[in-house]
Amino acid sequence: MNFRTLPVRSLSTSYNTISNRYSSRTFRRMLATATAFQPQNMIEKIAQRYAVDLAPNQTIRSGDFVAIRPEHVLTHDNTGAVISKFKSIGAAQFKNPRQPVFALDHDVQNKSEKNLNKYATIEAFAGENQVDFYPAGRGIGHQVMVEEGYAFPGTLTVASDSHSNMYGGIGSLGTPIVRTDAAAIWATGQTWWQVPPVVKVELKNQLAPGVTGKDVIITLCSVFNKDEVLNTAIEFTGEGVRSLHIEDRLAIANMTTEWGALAGVFPIDEVTKEYYQKRIQVLERTRFTNKNIEKVPAGQDFVHPRVNKKRVEQLAQNEFSPDHGATYAKHLVLDLSTVSPYISGPNSVKVAQSVQDLKDVKINKAYLVSCVNSRASDLRQAAAVVRGKKIAEGVEFYVAAASSEVQAEVESTGDWQALMDAGAIALPAGCGPCVGLGTGLLQDGEIGISATNRNFKGRMGSPKALAYLASPAVVAASAISGKIVAPTSITTSNTVPIPKTSLITLSSASVSDNTDAAAVSDETIPNFPSHMTGELLFCPADNLNTDGIYPGKYTYQDDIGPETMRKVVMENYDTQFASIVKPSDILIGGFNFGTGSSREQAATALLSAGVKLLIAGSFSETFKRNSINNGLLLMESPELVRDLAADRGTAKLTDRTGWKATVSLASGKVQVSREGQEDKVYRVGSLGKSVQEIWVAGGLEGWVKERI
Repeated sequence: MNFRTLPVRSLSTSYNTISNRYSSRTFRRMLATATAFQPQNMIEKIAQRYAVDLAPNQTIRSGDFVAIRPEHVLTHDNTGAVISKFKSIGAAQFKNPRQPVFALDHDVQNKSEKNLNKYATIEAFAGENQVDFYPAGRGIGHQVMVEEGYAFPGTLTVASDSHSNMYGGIGSLGTPIVRTDAAAIWATGQTWWQVPPVVKVELKNQLAPGVTGKDVIITLCSVFNKDEVLNTAIEFTGEGVRSLHIEDRLAIANMTTEWGALAGVFPIDEVTKEYYQKRIQVLERTRFTNKNIEKVPAGQDFVHPRVNKKRVEQLAQNEFSPDHGATYAKHLVLDLSTVSPYISGPNSVKVAQSVQDLKDVKINKAYLVSCVNSRASDLRQAAAVVRGKKIAEGVEFYVAAASSEVQAEVESTGDWQALMDAGAIALPAGCGPCVGLGTGLLQDGEIGISATNRNFKGRMGSPKALAYLASPAVVAASAISGKIVAPTSITTSNTVPIPKTSLITLSSASVSDNTDAAAVSDETIPNFPSHMTGELLFCPADNLNTDGIYPGKYTYQDDIGPETMRKVVMENYDTQFASIVKPSDILIGGFNFGTGSSREQAATALLSAGVKLLIAGSFSETFKRNSINNGLLLMESPELVRDLAADRGTAKLTDRTGWKATVSLASGKVQVSREGQEDKVYRVGSLGKSVQEIWVAGGLEGWVKERI
């Protein structure tokens, strides 16, 4: 069987594997070869467009596993690692060279011979295979994907990076994949996806002057901070959407990743269509500097391959919106008029407060960089704040445009020069400090405020530093003041408005306990263990992110092997973890384990430490995908995690509990023994044939290699 049938085979999972997450009614529908038409939401409609090998008249619904052939797939500095995977599975050529996009953006400040050779290798590989390539300095990959039309309204475009959610700002379904998936898409044109539950987020009224999209998403992350949207896809709706320009929408969609969602999609409306009318004109001017655009012979009109008059007219002529009666898991409402400038942190996206409530927090560094807030409007807002002023003594203010196109635009208006005149430090267009690379990282004891999307402990430098997130204007005002403040242009009152929100659960996004677990067989395929035993090693933190599991400073060093990984695993979470963990342990995590970036090494580093089985209250969906694709077995047991926390507490970062467990992998049963206590049995999701096959093959890469 070839890889093309992977989604079909991997979906041929036993009833008991899936019933732990979905109702029997849902499962019966998933098995049906064809279904009658049912109303679809936007996510389901786009998935339907890009699904392959469907039965006649089959209607895609949340919960379905589908084979997808995405419009495009982006890889960045991790392209080198994907190349290795592509070659190791024995692929000889790209299925469709027009589908991938390579954009170098993460470590662009690194001028070492090693990194320059890496970049040169990626560029040469792109040329050999006729893949569109954007060199260091062109900009952050996600911004390039939007500017150049690879992400386009109504399309499904994926990236081997967690902030592909950003494409939802222009009405594209952007969702993350992992490196192994990217290699599979290069080779076959497709991969698999499970359509997530969909949450409707209704935005009412409009923002007050000076309040931005960044304030909206920080507010949503902090108000709905109990995993209300974890592993869902979000559709934004409501009359408030019409008042948001595209750059605000891109910022909001970008940080739905930090909110816990797998996608965040805005409607395709008049604002979207007007944006693309303008893009046609911009791309007419910039085509001469884009080596990926074919030269037009003299006398012929230029037609951009992705953003052109015909395609934009089709947006206007063909309405693309949810069907009446479409199904949603939840309905959240936010009144935009009650949103004020918000500050996230320190060191958490889910803890925030109004800037008015934050008193006398002095800063050492300020940052206006990243894919969430370095577009032209962001830089103009910051320039308006600092124009004619100077950065406070003792403060370093780092600025990078999201792309070379953005920088050219703000240079032409004088806004870039206003930032430089104030004393800002220019960085090249790229990720840089946001991902902990290059100049200006936070040092021990320092405090930084940033217009980036993540302020995880240790991500932007030292784990002993504090990082806050805010809008570009607040960051700029803080750089001038030397402490966190709002710009004087924003009118504030004595009373801080409380965001007005509501939440209604419409249908279950998860499913009750598996009542049929007792009937599940312990039978496994050859070479897959039926049981695992070991002591429970408890890491109780909820929302333990991938930076905590595998620090960003190692992520793009492609030559780091398992032995080094073993020594640094969990370094940003607990420096003692590597010396405590034993190969026989069963690791127990908290809830939303593995949130954050799509880095594959978060899974492989745990494997290098000898961890074979990880049980948590819940997982980030991207981490789950990485783990399964690399042969790290995962199970979810909220009850076991709560029992451990209640009995052992959560003070220890890594707790050797003394609890012994025997786990029946196929039947999904965990039997826990404690000295002086009766044994207790916990039911978890069983590991079906598809997962067993991937594990026996040593991961998805090996599984594919066996079948191409």
